[in-house]
Amino acid sequence: MAENRLGLAEKRFAEIIWEQEPMTTQELVAICKEVLDWKRTTTYTVLKRLCERGLFEMKDSVVVSLVSKEEFLAAKSEAFVRENFQGSLPAFLNAFTRQQKLSAAELAEIRAMLDSYAKEE
Repeated sequence: MAENRLGLAEKRFAEIIWEQEPMTTQELVAICKEVLDWKRTTTYTVLKRLCERGLFEMKDSVVVSLVSKEEFLAAKSEAFVRENFQGSLPAFLNAFTRQQKLSAAELAEIRAMLDSYAKEE
């Protein structure tokens, strides 16, 4: 899995690709100029770096993701729980809910997710 940390500029750049892919490098350069106020060289430098990290691929001037946004966020979440809570999801949830109270709707959604996972086993 690709490195799961992105700087702010890299994150904004990745979001553009995830929202627009597949796209040509020409389209990416135009969007980055408009949205990020980047020059063509900056766009290609960041694209090359993220391709080397395994997030994206450029083939025949077309950019696609190798890792979906959902996969990236899942890996990032797993790493956070592993690094900060010794891999314990209950410990994370305990810490999270001490500061952030869950609404009835959120609790129902979590229960439904847990029920669906229990059925899969």
